[in-house]
Amino acid sequence: MRVALVGIGGMLGAIARYAAGGLVHRLYPGRFPLGTLLINIAGCFVLGLLATLATDRGVLSASLRMFLFIGVLGGFTTFSSFGYETMTLWQDGLWWPALLNVAASVILGLGAVWAGHAVARLV
Repeated sequence: MRVALVGIGGMLGAIARYAAGGLVHRLYPGRFPLGTLLINIAGCFVLGLLATLATDRGVLSASLRMFLFIGVLGGFTTFSSFGYETMTLWQDGLWWPALLNVAASVILGLGAVWAGHAVARLV
């Protein structure tokens, strides 16, 4: 049952990532991997929000946490894409966009986890 929960969640997260990434690319075409960056920040925010609600208020069962955290959010966030896109920028001589992507992903991702945590504490 656990494997099914993670697998179904991962499938849903991957579909959401595909849709969100495609939408961002259509709205803002270009070399900078904005879709991956925004997806990772959104995933960090949602994880911070839900994890805090789960631990502070016990609102999510263990099965639902597995489905959401490992499955959906694991399928939605794109750290491997981040690594590949950053390496490609670097190899193409686009050092500043590559460094910007690393800095923005780390700083904004951590900030999004903190913001999700803070929002969960307010509700």
